[in-house]
Parts: sequence; C-alpha cells; structure tokens
Amino acid sequence: MKDNKKNKALYIIYIALMFVFFYLPIVVMMVFSFNSSKSLTNMAGFSFRWYGRLISDGSIMKAVYVSLTIAILATIISTVLGTITAIGLSKSRKIVRDVILNINNIPIMNPDIVMAISLMILFSSIVMAKGYLTMLLAHIAFCTPFVITSVYPKVRQLDPSIADAAMDLGATPFEALIKVIIPMLRDGIFAGILLSFTMSFDDFVISYFVTGNGVENISIVVYNMTKRTNPTINALSTIVVLVIAILIILSRLIPAMLKGTVKKILSVLLVVLICFTAFTGLKSSGKVLRIFNSGEYLDPELIENFEKEYDCKVIYETFDSNESMYTKLMSGSEYDILIPSDYMIERLIKEKELQPIDWSLITHKDDIDPKNMGYPYDPDNTYSVPYFVGTVGILYNKNTVDPEDLKDGWELLRNPKYAGNIYMYDSERDSFMIALKALGYSMNTTNKDEIQEAYEWLIDQKKNMDVVYAGDDVMDNMISGNKDIAVVYSGDGAYIMAENDELAYFDPSEGTNEWCDAMVLTKDCRDKELAEQFMDYMLEYDVVVQNTDFVGYTTPVTQVREDLKDTDYEGINAYTPEFGAENNEVFRYQDSETRQLFSDLWTKVKAY
Repeated sequence: MKDNKKNKALYIIYIALMFVFFYLPIVVMMVFSFNSSKSLTNMAGFSFRWYGRLISDGSIMKAVYVSLTIAILATIISTVLGTITAIGLSKSRKIVRDVILNINNIPIMNPDIVMAISLMILFSSIVMAKGYLTMLLAHIAFCTPFVITSVYPKVRQLDPSIADAAMDLGATPFEALIKVIIPMLRDGIFAGILLSFTMSFDDFVISYFVTGNGVENISIVVYNMTKRTNPTINALSTIVVLVIAILIILSRLIPAMLKGTVKKILSVLLVVLICFTAFTGLKSSGKVLRIFNSGEYLDPELIENFEKEYDCKVIYETFDSNESMYTKLMSGSEYDILIPSDYMIERLIKEKELQPIDWSLITHKDDIDPKNMGYPYDPDNTYSVPYFVGTVGILYNKNTVDPEDLKDGWELLRNPKYAGNIYMYDSERDSFMIALKALGYSMNTTNKDEIQEAYEWLIDQKKNMDVVYAGDDVMDNMISGNKDIAVVYSGDGAYIMAENDELAYFDPSEGTNEWCDAMVLTKDCRDKELAEQFMDYMLEYDVVVQNTDFVGYTTPVTQVREDLKDTDYEGINAYTPEFGAENNEVFRYQDSETRQLFSDLWTKVKAY
C-alpha cells in the first residue's frame, strides 16, 4: 500500500514538473510583458508601456487582422475540400486511392522551405501578383492535406451501407451527406479544423515567400521584431495566449454557444468577414510607392507622414537578410525602393537590377557626411543614397577587461584570460572579417591560402576560447552582463551602452568592416519621381532625428549626428565610429567560387 502511495506521489510530481517545463516559459514571457524597461531579462518595474505601444502600432493590428482572416478562410475552405476528398477516396479504386494518399503525404513530409519556394516560383511563373490572395491560396494548399489525413480514417470506419439506407428512407444524396455522413465524421473534421487553423495562424516560412504588396501576418511581423530587442512581442504573445485560453474555457463551459441563435450570429459574422476581406484594399490612391527594407529599420509613423504629405500609398515590406531580399527580388517580386547593404548593392549593380538616381531631386545631398559617400561599391553614388552607417567592433566591460589588453585589437578575442566570456557575432562575413583583419589581410581577399588561415584562426579560437556565436540576442545578454566581451555593430553597441553604463566600445586598429546601408532604385521602379522624393524626405533633419531615435543606428547626416551627441536620446550616438579610418574596408561583391568557399568553411566552423 505504501509503495502504491509512493508511486502515485512520484507520478504526480513528474506530471507537475512536466507542466512546469511546458508552461514556465509562457509565464515568464507574460510577466516580462509588464516590464517597464526594454530588457527581456531584467525586471525593472511594472508598466503597461508595451501594451500601449502594441495598440498604437497600426502594422501589428493589421497583421493580426491578416492572420485571423487568412486562418479562418483557409480553415473553412481546406476543411470542405479535405472532407469531400476523403469521402471521395473511400469510393475510389484502390490504385487511385493509394496514389492520391501518397501524393497527399508529400506536402506533410516536405520541409516548409521546399513548399514555400515551390509556391513562390509557381505564382511568379503565372505572373500572379503576390499579396493576400497568394497567401490564402498557399495556406489552403498546405492545410488541406492535414484535413484529409484527419478525416479519411473516420471515413474508413463508416459502414458503406449507411448512405444507401438513408436514401432508401427518402433522403437525397446531398441530405444523406449533410445529415448522416458528415455528423458521423465530426471528430475527424474537428481535428482537421484545429490542425488547419493552428498551422495557418502559426505559419511563417511559407507566408514570407508567397506574400507581397505589404501584406504580413503576425508571424512575419514578430520575426522582424526579433531583429532588434522589442518587448512589444511579449505583450502581443500574452494577448494571444489569453485569447486562446479564454476560448478553450468558453468552449467547455458554454457548449450551447454553438447552437441556436448564437450559431446564426456567428454565421452572419463569418459572411461579413468574408465580404469585408474580399473588398479590403480595393480603394487606393493614384500614386503607390513599394519599399522593401530590413525589419525594425524605419519608424512606421514616418511612412504615414509621407503618405499624407505626398498624397500617396506606401506599400512597405520587410526582409530579414540581404540574401532573402535578393531571393524575393529574383523570384519576380517588384519594388520601387530597396534598402540593402553595401556588398548586395554592388551585386545588384553588376546584375543591372538598379537604375541611376537623379541627384538634382535629392535636395539634402549636401547634408550627408562626405566620408559616407563614394564607397567602392558605388564610387560616384550613381545608384545609392546612404541610409545608416556604422562599423563592427568590440563591446567590453570596463570593470573586468584590462585596458592594456585592448591594444591587442582583434586578438583580444583569443586572449585566454577571457575564455568562456566572449560572444562572437553569428555571421559568416563578419567572423571571417575578424580573422582576416587579425592576420593582417584584407577582408575582401580571394586568396585561398589567406582564407584558409582565417578558417584556422576561427577554429583555434573556438577550440580554446569556448566562444558563443550569438545573433541579435547578444544585445539583451550584454545588457544583463552575461559575458564581458562581444562583437557587435556600432549601432547595437550604442543601444547596449545606453542600458548598461559599465560597457564601452572600440574599433580595433587593424581595421574593421565599415558598413553602409543605402536606398536604391530598382530597374522596375514604376514612379521614379515619387521614389526620389521619398529618398529626399528621409534626409530631412526632423525625419532623420526621429528615425535615428527609433532605429538606434548612426545616421550619415552630419548635423543630426553632431546634435544627437549632446542630447539624452537612449542608445543614440553613445558611440560614433571614426569613418574612413585607414584600415577600414567595405564588403565587396564576391564571385560564386569565393562565396562557396567561405560558406563551406563557415559550416565547418559552426559544426566544430
């Protein structure tokens, strides 16, 4: 008896620990959604700050609408298609049934990225404008197989004579389907509905590649938010969790809500939703500007102000990397303005994807720091207007890092005193840049022996220093003081130092990556004049101040940069890089062979 009680107690403990493991991260996230500071790990005080920002952010609310409507419509359509297909399969010949079921399993077994690229190519090949409709069709395509898989086993359990019996009793074939067959498949259909809605509402990869014209769902918006520390994510996620919890409770406590009058009301609301969705976006102004920019890299309020000032509509989309931007552009997606990085601009110039800028329309040209003009990728700035600039350097704790060790430059990252206490930036280009500069080579080298030496430098560092390769999460980790040294972009360094005054930043004397992100015109730009007006608008003093405050990176506009040094903007210009330093370089275009060599060696470094 005692053993049974002991086993029961252990079983309860195991169950409790399992639930803690599942739900503790959600609880922590919900607690930090009320944090008054920007930190995702340090609780500074209670505040509704991020909920207010969430409600006022029109892009997030629009994304919620897109996610909900897409999920609801995709669920309804895929459930109807999947159920009808499952019933039809039960009446098909065995060979037909086996072939279709095997084909049905392909989208389920395939990685999302394969289906995403396939659908993107399909829509591009049939010249179908990407947007709400393409996202909806894509969601229907990947949800339907899950419905078939859920419903078909229930169909096989049915007695084949049930439908015949119903029709013998006077039912029409349609009545037999609706009143007899469908109710008996209810459990499988509900399982398909839940799967479809969850898969659609949660999807990111497929949605990202098939959307366009400024249509983004929650997953895309949240993913772009993660490129910078943005606690609004916690507030949004908390609301989603609470809504789901409330719906689950109501579905248990009020089962009658799905019957009678409420059922009719829900049906009417669904029809209204479909009609509203169908006509959304039909009204638009005559002038449209399509912008493709990195996530969290432009204050949304500035877009609204530009629309009002120039009486136009701005379709604003975001990407997570230069490479994904390039992929979407090559797949047929059309934009007027891109904001890529230096090396990608050079690649687009070489591939004739850009058109020259009429600098006579850029009235604020003289406000740009000459040091941020004339970079090697575009020597005469024929194609590019600088947007944000900076360097890659070393952020360190002033209390624990010996100032004498800073003289070692990049070799500081291999100093045994700091083993296990270093964040490297999880970037192939920047990591190899560090190694090449430490060895005294150009970061744009194509010499295989020099590249091999850089690879060995990184392997030696990883083996002896126990470094951690981190992405944008390095910002919150350094604010929290988790390690003493980190490789960061200067703009991120400024942001981090504003939150933690024990940190400082420097560019090693061996030289570093001096980067520049710039605005460019695509060859397919439909309204060149409006696009150049936007470029000029983004160089206006007040606009630059607001955007720099929002993004936190260094502006190429000299006067703004100087003025912000004397202000109390959080994270702005806590450090201003010395541009044009003798050993600094800008990343240049790499030929395919060199790109492949770096990629192969980087894979080995990460796998070591």
